[in-house]
Amino acid sequence: MADKVPIKPTKVAQKAAKPRESLAKSSARKPAKAAAKGLPAARKATATKGNGPATAAKPTLLSGGNPQIAKGYGDAPVQAYIAAMPDWKSDVGRRLDALIERTVPEVRKAVKWNSPLYGMEEQCWFLGIHCFTKYIKVAFFRGASLSPVPPGESKQKEVRYFHIHEGDELDEAQFAAWVKQASQLPGERM
Repeated sequence: MADKVPIKPTKVAQKAAKPRESLAKSSARKPAKAAAKGLPAARKATATKGNGPATAAKPTLLSGGNPQIAKGYGDAPVQAYIAAMPDWKSDVGRRLDALIERTVPEVRKAVKWNSPLYGMEEQCWFLGIHCFTKYIKVAFFRGASLSPVPPGESKQKEVRYFHIHEGDELDEAQFAAWVKQASQLPGERM
């Protein structure tokens, strides 16, 4: 037995032998990681779940500047989307939302696929808005049936688009007429 080589303790055994003070130091670092990301340690858990005060953080902008907003129904998620629209687009978004509400007071709202949707029935939508780098795209899901037909063509037969660029003058009367007509057509199920 004298010729056996002594076995060195494994890393697991070494960790178990550490004094409690070093464990306290390592757990004390965790709040520092959360604070380094701009969130207090107590809020870190709520920020990932999407509830509590940490949700007031500015939403992420996806490629093209489209705000990443969680799926939701009602006015609140749409207003969160509009508030997160970058630069001049937020003002235009508020204006479009107000025009749609004024034209169709009973309109239903939702955010799905990071885009506000407007409709008349549960899960049936007539219009959607999406931000791109240089313009806002308004999609009329039955736009081919509108008069006059919105100018933007789509690969989908029924869909027509209306693009709004920075500095464009919005013909509110024409936009309201499109919204009114679109709201009276069968909605798109999504």
